Amino acid sequence: MKFKLRRALVQLFRQNSAPHQIALGAGIGAFICILPLYGLHTVLMILAMFLVRSANRVAIFLGTNISLPPTIPLITWGAYVIGRALVGKDLPVLNREFFKSITLEKLAGLYWPLFLGSVILGLVCALVTFSFTYFAVKWIKQKRSDAAGKQNNL
Repeated sequence: MKFKLRRALVQLFRQNSAPHQIALGAGIGAFICILPLYGLHTVLMILAMFLVRSANRVAIFLGTNISLPPTIPLITWGAYVIGRALVGKDLPVLNREFFKSITLEKLAGLYWPLFLGSVILGLVCALVTFSFTYFAVKWIKQKRSDAAGKQNNL
């Protein structure tokens, strides 16, 4: 896994994409991976690759990697808390007592606030990921350009 991620990063920087194209791809990927459409993230990623032609495809793939097994519980909990606050009706707090008596009906009742919160959290994550990626890529490309300029002057 580590090797594949490293290879994807190397491929990303070898492409001649503008910083905004790479940042757009990473932001789209971050948004997709926050959505609670488990099992459909890959389909949505491929769909985004075809629909948003100006976004860097490798960056979309890398952006979806925010949602890894260690982060999924945190993303899900955060999205539910946001959705619960927005919906405003009496929704259960996700605590030990709730999970002791969980049923499929109770679980299904959590999906709408989870989805709504995921959209909000996804938009925030996409904006943060876009901003961070844009400035990081711009900085890296500027460093490389400066280094190449110094080397040519020698």
